[in-house]
Amino acid sequence: MMAGMRLLILGGSWFLGRSIAEAALADGWQVTTFNRGTRADLPEVDAVHGDRTSAEDFQRLASHGPWDVVIDCIAYVPRDTYRGALTLAPAVGHYVVMSTVNAYTGWPDLPLSETSPRYECPVDADADYAVEHGELIRYGTVKSGCEQAVRQAVGDDRTTVLRPGVILGPHEYVGRLPWWLLRAAAGGQMLAPAPMDRPIQPIDVRDLAAFALRCARQRIAGDINVTAPIGHATFADLVDACAEVTAAGAEPVWVDPTWLRQHEVAEWTELPLWRTTAGVWNVDSSRARAAGLTCRPLRETVADTWSWMTGGGQAVKEEQGEAARAAEHGLSAEREADLLDRWRQLR
Repeated sequence: MMAGMRLLILGGSWFLGRSIAEAALADGWQVTTFNRGTRADLPEVDAVHGDRTSAEDFQRLASHGPWDVVIDCIAYVPRDTYRGALTLAPAVGHYVVMSTVNAYTGWPDLPLSETSPRYECPVDADADYAVEHGELIRYGTVKSGCEQAVRQAVGDDRTTVLRPGVILGPHEYVGRLPWWLLRAAAGGQMLAPAPMDRPIQPIDVRDLAAFALRCARQRIAGDINVTAPIGHATFADLVDACAEVTAAGAEPVWVDPTWLRQHEVAEWTELPLWRTTAGVWNVDSSRARAAGLTCRPLRETVADTWSWMTGGGQAVKEEQGEAARAAEHGLSAEREADLLDRWRQLR
């Protein structure tokens, strides 16, 4: 590694941003973070507090530069992202922006690669752009707009766009893996969506962080999907690992997905990470692997998340934004018991 490289992280105190900061500090980077200051910053970073929507705050941030690289973990509104990237462009050598596979028009219905079509969105769009199309399309559209905002402000040759899929691991605040772990910790028969061998490809937050730093260090430009390889794990691997690490004797009951849909079990929320569409777990990430992405076993992610949860770790709690989605995840104990009872009557 090039000693003394200077890194700016937009974010840096939440889930992914925190993991990037920790990995960078461990590798000897000089790290500056920029966030609102509502959560504790890592003590080793140069923490600059401000609001992404404020042009004045970004001008003040730029005065702390220059940096070799910026990694933007909070790009959400194209207009704010564009203005911020323009302000930072003279002070940074390379810009890595975190996007999402939701930026593809085909997600979650179709298999995806970096050449798949993406949503169109102007760089001056606000947070409500495309809101009339529903949350899934709106989110993908504005994230695509953020990608374009950085390219336009900084230049294609200085921009890396990373498109992760589902991110799991310690400090997760969306609540998907924590729900499965807490459910397994309650023991007893546990409803699980068949088939057991359904492939899934979530990525560990620490593997994504390490890859983002690799792209930053090597200034790998272009668009890159960042998921575990197709076939890396199955839903049974996830559920069995949760049962194993919690050691509460949870016993998965694998229920037919058609029956679950007939009983209006909400995919992705009532049973987190379960979705039957063809593209949700069919994202080609071969370019990332060729560039050096490595993915740890899913069981390690599950075990480390449980260690964090039982060691006093607590997810970020917010009333708005992605952190608010944790309340949407999981079956209630009463609904699960009713579904299991109905399923047993068919056996």
